Amino acid sequence: MAFRNAIVLTGGIATGKSSVASLFLEEGFFLIDADKIAHKMLNLHQEKIANLFGAEYVDGGQVNRKKLGGLIFSNKEEKKRLEGLLHPLIYKEIEIQSIKLDGLNRPYLIDIPLFFESKGRYPIDEIIVVYTPKEIQLKRLISRDTSTQKEAQQRIDSQIDIEVKKEQATYVINNSKDFSYLQEEYVRVRDKILFNFKE
Repeated sequence: MAFRNAIVLTGGIATGKSSVASLFLEEGFFLIDADKIAHKMLNLHQEKIANLFGAEYVDGGQVNRKKLGGLIFSNKEEKKRLEGLLHPLIYKEIEIQSIKLDGLNRPYLIDIPLFFESKGRYPIDEIIVVYTPKEIQLKRLISRDTSTQKEAQQRIDSQIDIEVKKEQATYVINNSKDFSYLQEEYVRVRDKILFNFKE
């Protein structure tokens, strides 16, 4: 059975999930990365992407993720079509990796950016949400991707509100200050996870 010892790591775009994932990895936690799996599946199924959205979204044997992102973040119907193709493929690969990690009998993380948006696809109860207020999230996204304010807001609005995610979390890691504060938040949550796993 998959997901027995799994803990979801999620949040919103530009809330700092990658920084938190790095902290867990540095301490020897295993992590399944849904984004890496998604990128792999995009390129494995590039012909289907070209058929669904047009040949202009594939360049030199690889899906042009930036161009495809521009389409799906501005069009809900196109977003649904992409998710209909990708989500079952991503789930299957995560399930396979999860079964292997469950055999180690220790907690591990599954980094799923769109966990809440997946509408219960993953039967996992333990959830870490990396949180930052929306105004900081917007500033970080504009800076990170050199997006316009409109583009960044569009991407944030395409996800469930970070405040809603925070309310549904088992653990919240607050990333609204500097890196040393984030490290303190990480240690607090890590210790709770390890304590709860021993019980």
